[in-house]
Amino acid sequence: MIKKRIHQCLLILLSVSIGGGLMSFMPGNENRPFKTSKNLEIFAALFKELDMFYVDTLDIDKVIQRGVDGMLSTTDPYTSYYPEDEVSTLKEMITGKYGGIGAAIRCFEGDNYVTIMEPMEGLPAQQVGVKAGDIILSIGGKEMKRGNQKEPEFTGKVSDALRGEPGTTFVLRVKRPQLKDSIVKEFKITRKNIRQSPIPYAGMLKGDIAYISFAEFTENSAKDFKKSFIELKQKGAKKLIIDLRGNGGGSLTEAVEIVNLFVPKGLEIVATRGKIKATDRVYYTTGEPVDLEIPICVLVDGGTASAAEIVSGSLQDLDRAVIVGERTFGKGLVQMTRDLPYNGQLKVTTGKYYIPSGRCIQAIDYSKKNADGTVSRIADSLTTVFRTVAGRPVRDGGGIRPDVEVKGERIPNIVFYLANSPWLSQYVTRYCLTHTEPKEVAEVHLSDEDYATFKTLLVEKKFTYDRQSVRFLDRLKELAEAEGYSEDTKMEFEALQKKLNHDLSRDLESFSKPIKELIETEIITRYFYRRGVALRSLEKSKEMDKAVELLNDAKAYAEILAPPAS
Repeated sequence: MIKKRIHQCLLILLSVSIGGGLMSFMPGNENRPFKTSKNLEIFAALFKELDMFYVDTLDIDKVIQRGVDGMLSTTDPYTSYYPEDEVSTLKEMITGKYGGIGAAIRCFEGDNYVTIMEPMEGLPAQQVGVKAGDIILSIGGKEMKRGNQKEPEFTGKVSDALRGEPGTTFVLRVKRPQLKDSIVKEFKITRKNIRQSPIPYAGMLKGDIAYISFAEFTENSAKDFKKSFIELKQKGAKKLIIDLRGNGGGSLTEAVEIVNLFVPKGLEIVATRGKIKATDRVYYTTGEPVDLEIPICVLVDGGTASAAEIVSGSLQDLDRAVIVGERTFGKGLVQMTRDLPYNGQLKVTTGKYYIPSGRCIQAIDYSKKNADGTVSRIADSLTTVFRTVAGRPVRDGGGIRPDVEVKGERIPNIVFYLANSPWLSQYVTRYCLTHTEPKEVAEVHLSDEDYATFKTLLVEKKFTYDRQSVRFLDRLKELAEAEGYSEDTKMEFEALQKKLNHDLSRDLESFSKPIKELIETEIITRYFYRRGVALRSLEKSKEMDKAVELLNDAKAYAEILAPPAS
């Protein structure tokens, strides 16, 4: 076992440095093979001596894994090692498919059991009657109680038990909260291949505008998009809104295929370039487009990344769509997988991608880390201007900057902590038990009386959350004291401390609007799933309103895409 783990670690070191090895004969790299061999030998010898002479018995897997983690921490967050027992997770990320029941689960801090957060629409858990709020007691006769396990480890154990070969059947035993006493229910569930649709909702808006909410670029997602688009055209769509907000990306080839639906065959959409020229590649549109004329608005935000940025950025560079929203995340890096011995895999960043104008939108330079290990975004002043096909200026190094910027509402800190608390789920479960089931999304509305009940629950449960303003004030006081200003600023600090005191009731009132929206979204998820959440976002979206306005104003739309005056 020792040899196996050391061998895996050494192979990762070799895999990460293989590009350098292939380039070792270039000027300035003459000593690289020697340095590589020397350091690998030191690593193996160090571990051997440590394992033999250290006073306590080492956990071999844990020590080696920490060594691997330390090595990979010098790269970027997207370069990761997957040992044999985690390779299935990597495949799920790439394909979006796995064998299971189709339900999101969570174990809240302090709980001994896992809670069903969302049974996905049309999949086994939802089909047999499992509901959000159900607490898992046992799976296939095996009790699922946390005990002394840490939360991530326990949740992983329950998740693994729910998954398995498609076609296999088991009994899921849950405790279902009721108004008085909870009841225990059993469900016989047959696992199947789970592939959640990448399109939460697609439909017609008022008039002739089609809307497609696109969530992820997984295997065959471009075919799903094409099918939805053609169906909407058949319903009379003359304009299109593509919603990529919150889309974290995925397959590069799926992104190219989606762009291909709206631009001619034979265009270069994206090129990948890295240290090893053999991995460089250029991606062209290879099929016939579906529609070259339909006006398009693409909605983006800070959660739009990777493949979603290829779509939005390429359509912008080709002057084929107007981008609306906030600046995107800025992930211009490309990963590939490398097989390792003992069935492990390395997902490694091999290069950057460049969209039609020639720009790379990578916003963070991971090669230049600060002394504390942090990294910074590339300053706007250091970015370069590129040109779209029509000559419009676009910049590299900072994500996709929208053609029409619409600032989203800032999420208050308290909302973030409420979304991750057990009390939100508990309240919504009770709400669903005491209210009539809505027939459509528009009927979901939290009354002032309902909100008062929610506030009472939080006070009873002594809900707390991290107030960053107080934390930064404490840090500022420490710095003032260290620099000799504490006496001069004492009264000002005390006055500010009083203004920033923790007052849950006040914050619940001050931020009632976003908190109510959070609760309503959770209620909608219970009844209408992801489709309902997408529909609600249409009702309360400044970006959506702006996109509709632009598509209904042909002159304004054309002016945005027009070549700049000479």
